[in-house]
Amino acid sequence: MASGKARNTKRSSATSSYSSASTIVVFVGLSVLGLWLLTSNSLAPPQSTTPTSATKTLTRITSIGHTHNSNLLPQTRDDEKDDNADEAVIEPETKIENDEAQTDDGSQAEATLTDQDTKGSDDKDSNEEQEKQAVLETQTSEESSITQKQVVEQIIEENPHSETVETNDPESNTNHGAEEITTEGGSLTQSSETTENQITDEDQQQRIDEHQQREDEQNQQGEQESQSKDPNGATSHDQIQHDEAPILPHQDSSSSQATNQETKHDSLDEDRDKATLSQKMNEETSHKNDEASNSNADNSRIPEESTESKNSWTTQAHQSEDQKERRKTGSNDKEGSNHGYTWLLCNVTAGTDYIPCLDNEKVIANIHSRLHHEHRERHCPQDPPTCLVPLPQGYKRRIDWSQSRDKIWYSNVPHTSLAEYKGHQNWVKVTGEFLTFPGGGTQFIHGALHYIDFIQQAVPDIAWGKHSRVVLDVGCGVASFGGYLFEKDVLTMSFAPKDEHEAQVQFALERGIPAISAVMGSQRLPFPSRVFDVVHCARCRVPWHADGGALLLELNRVLRPGGYFVWSATPVYQKLEEDVQIWREMSHLTVAMCWELVTIKKDKTNSIGAAIYQKPDSNDCYERRKINEPPLCKTEDDPNAAWYILLQSCMHRIPTQENERGSQWPEEWPERLQTPPYWLNKSQMGIYGKPAPDDFASDYEHWKKVVSTMYMNDLGINWSEVRNVMDLRAVYGGFAAALKDQNLWVMNVVNIDSPDTLPIIYERGLFGIYHDWCESFSTYPRSYDLLHADHLFSSLKRRCKLDVVMAEIDRILRPGGKLIMRDESSTVAEVEDFLKSLHWEVFLNHSKNQDGILSAQKSDWRPTSFADPS
Repeated sequence: MASGKARNTKRSSATSSYSSASTIVVFVGLSVLGLWLLTSNSLAPPQSTTPTSATKTLTRITSIGHTHNSNLLPQTRDDEKDDNADEAVIEPETKIENDEAQTDDGSQAEATLTDQDTKGSDDKDSNEEQEKQAVLETQTSEESSITQKQVVEQIIEENPHSETVETNDPESNTNHGAEEITTEGGSLTQSSETTENQITDEDQQQRIDEHQQREDEQNQQGEQESQSKDPNGATSHDQIQHDEAPILPHQDSSSSQATNQETKHDSLDEDRDKATLSQKMNEETSHKNDEASNSNADNSRIPEESTESKNSWTTQAHQSEDQKERRKTGSNDKEGSNHGYTWLLCNVTAGTDYIPCLDNEKVIANIHSRLHHEHRERHCPQDPPTCLVPLPQGYKRRIDWSQSRDKIWYSNVPHTSLAEYKGHQNWVKVTGEFLTFPGGGTQFIHGALHYIDFIQQAVPDIAWGKHSRVVLDVGCGVASFGGYLFEKDVLTMSFAPKDEHEAQVQFALERGIPAISAVMGSQRLPFPSRVFDVVHCARCRVPWHADGGALLLELNRVLRPGGYFVWSATPVYQKLEEDVQIWREMSHLTVAMCWELVTIKKDKTNSIGAAIYQKPDSNDCYERRKINEPPLCKTEDDPNAAWYILLQSCMHRIPTQENERGSQWPEEWPERLQTPPYWLNKSQMGIYGKPAPDDFASDYEHWKKVVSTMYMNDLGINWSEVRNVMDLRAVYGGFAAALKDQNLWVMNVVNIDSPDTLPIIYERGLFGIYHDWCESFSTYPRSYDLLHADHLFSSLKRRCKLDVVMAEIDRILRPGGKLIMRDESSTVAEVEDFLKSLHWEVFLNHSKNQDGILSAQKSDWRPTSFADPS
């Protein structure tokens, strides 16, 4: 650049003082120089730019790309070293089309610009013509930039180690004078020798056509960004736009034109730099906005369920014909849009504590036999309700865990009968505006932790939080036993009926302790077989010995082989006539069931005793029995069938094959959380199409990433306020597993028409339940702080009305509670309409690639009008 300017200064001086005697010598010298230049092939204007690797690639792109244009022919040149230039690079040159020069028959003639003498007027004319040519060449260069980029990328893919690109001279149709650009060592040379890596016009055109064909097949439109970056951080496409100079005609004798070309080059480069910078800033801003609304949306998208895998997994729906009929009659969709849906308050006797499937007064009134507590079981309305449950007067945001274990707001659960009835037994007390829980109960008046330690001292192999992780607490009361087992790293599924004790399960849930409303009656519990490590009953008053031991046999079904049954009831340690008779019958039954009485331990502090039994882990005892009573179940009876299935007074055989679930004890906690169950094998296809163990592992990794990168940061959720969580459509329990280190618990729900993966969830040390979301869940209103629904609603729409599901979602979630929904974009939009009609606040609704995610919060709003009494 510097040497070019110096030469231009000389030339201007010679022109202005042509007649001066003092410049004759200079003029003669310049004339001789011009004559010499006429004999030269080309002149390379010296520049002070050191070629980078991106510039070398760009020069190669320019040389190749413009060879494709029949009107843009490459010219060969020799390098010229200038004494004043530090470094030199080759400027790409081509011939351009002359629109003014045409032949008589209308054909267009190619105009070749020749070397001009060093006259000022000629320079001026040439500069004007050069400007026109520069604009034309710039447009041509920009239009072909993508093609050039594609060709080079294809060449790099095909010849990743090639460092030389050659172009043939189409005029001579020979290899003589072909331009060779060699990047090795950072040098640029020309050669007239033929090489084996020549690229002819046909080859180049063929490559372009092939590349374009692939592009069309992939439906790619417009300009594509390159994924690679140069050392300065710009993408290769940006580098093309920045470095590719307008291809100007070669001027041997006009260094002023070279200066003008350089000036135009710099100006165009500056414009392109600004445009490129603006484009990049816009792209970065858009990208950041996308991340703010849905970070890692593509990477976090869970795979769709494999159609083929459904053939290898059973479902709960297949086990109950009655349930199939119930779904058919309840699936009539209501016509019309849900936008502006009118909601009404439920007008029922249960009031603020309404549980539709447990408070169906019409059905309950027609139940004549209550011997097996049929009136406490689920009796869902034929037409599920779409009304909203009112709030208790003075309802407040719940107290955070772990303070909530000891006290809750009385206004949230305004019931005193349990405190009056059980107050002397340290269940619950009324203390001002609070209900307080001293931590005891009927069997552990002096504290639950002492009682928990007492059990482990009696049988050290129980090993809370290591060997024993998942516990079932029958007749839980206010669930203090399960509440304090959290300190031992144990999850407890507590349940009790909705009965005269009034809201004991609601107390538990308000405290932040897992619990459901259920009863041991005429039907199986909604759990798989062989999943609980320990079953506990503290004075639960269940008649285990009645009806041939049907209820105890149900516990045998859900208890893991080798697991323990802890029974601390009055027949164990009292000598009243009734207690003695119960103990006698219970002893006879447990021996017939092959349960081993491990120990009977008395706790002097609490003045109680506990009998601890262990279920066998083999069939040896069953085969030695002289009397087959209780009988072994028939082989066709599926022990995992649990949805509306009547109790069976029989025992299922213990699995003995190594690949059978229940034949081995799981890994100790916490290793079992991330270890694929031993009974998942490679030959079994997982839910998402991979071999089952790999499917399990990838699902876990998926949810760890989603939870850590998106859920914890981008959804506006304060996780320290979240305690009770429900995953409305759990598969392997990966979402719950990813929340392991949070101070919360997750109820995993496996839908009855989904692959039965609930045993896997228990195997990894988590818990859950079977359910059909076309019906009401067996819990009190305002039970959960957060609901998570991954691709649930789109499948439910095929079986039941969406407004029914939304009314149930609103019922079980607390005011201020959160909903995280991931589903098809169209379904997300439908749900958002419902949420707006419910006056929920939607924090996030982002859709991409036909999938969407929504985050919303329930408000305190309730309608003012009541529905007609049903």
